[in-house]
This record gives sequence, C-alpha cells and structure tokens, in this order.
Amino acid sequence: GNLVTVDDSAKNEDMKLLLEPVLLLGKKRFEGVDVRIRCRGGGATARVYAIRQALSKSLVAYYQKFVDETSKKEIKDILLNYDKSMLVADPRRCEPKKFGGPGARARYQKSYR
Repeated sequence: GNLVTVDDSAKNEDMKLLLEPVLLLGKKRFEGVDVRIRCRGGGATARVYAIRQALSKSLVAYYQKFVDETSKKEIKDILLNYDKSMLVADPRRCEPKKFGGPGARARYQKSYR
C-alpha cells in the first residue's frame, strides 16, 4: 500500500486505538525506537487492530532482545491486563459454507406436506 503517517491514517476513534500502546506504556518506553509497520488486506478497523498488535508485540520483543527481562515482563503485564488482543491474535475465521443449507451451520427448512 501507500505510506501513511499516524496523523492521517485513521478517523479519531481509530486514532485512539492506535495510540493505546503508547498511552498505556508512556512515551518514555518508545523513545529509542523507530517504528514502521506495513499492513496488507482487511478493512480499516481490522488494520487498526493489526497495527496496534504489531506495535505492542514488537515493543515486547525489542525489550526482550535489547533491554532486560524484568522491564519486558512489566510491559507485557500492562498490555495483557488492559486488553489481551494487544499481544494475542484472535484465531476466529469465517467457517466455510456446506451443502444442504444456506450457510455454514444453518440447514434449509424442511416441510412435511
């Protein structure tokens, strides 16, 4: 896609979501890092959630690799207590439609006369 900065990427509501990791952990923790996130597919909201998760996960990984374990654990706990989807992907996907019905689980109505 095209390069979008945080300012013009999203509506105000999505904006709040995108900045949640930063607001939760404080700007201090993000000071040494330059963040660039690439995002493909999905709708606007799904993208916002994906970017938010990428930001959170990458900061935790950065702290694990370049800083110390205790501060990494601290960050991880803060994020998980606030919202699990910050670090853990939601595995739910659309179930495929089967024959004998209009959807994945629904069956066609049957009549007895």
